[in-house]
Amino acid sequence: KDGSLLINEIAPRPHNSGHLTIEAAVTSQFEQHVRAVCGLPLGSMQQLQPAAMANLLGDHLADAPLDWASLFGWSTIRLHLYGKRIPKSGRKMGHLTATAPSVELAESNVCAARSELQSMTASRAYIPVESRT
Repeated sequence: KDGSLLINEIAPRPHNSGHLTIEAAVTSQFEQHVRAVCGLPLGSMQQLQPAAMANLLGDHLADAPLDWASLFGWSTIRLHLYGKRIPKSGRKMGHLTATAPSVELAESNVCAARSELQSMTASRAYIPVESRT
């Protein structure tokens, strides 16, 4: 009301919620970031296909080995690991992205792929899936 601007966090980097643009958009958020920082024209953000993303948290990686090979049976699932060495509860270690003809199918596939990945581990709490149509 008084014209003040309050800032909770400054993160001059692409945000995790948009990582699915790597597979789903003409120009990913990473490329857009570089273009913006370099003063280049921004690229098209046109969506190429529906996608959904599921985070892989430290909780998924800490207790038991994961069935990484299970992911290679999915032609529309992509694995992205962030190179963090120490898994911690709640820490984002990577994500899976699914593409499909519909967002509903992408969500279903990414959840199923993450479940297969975790099949060697104890059951985990539900982690939300992010999607874009």
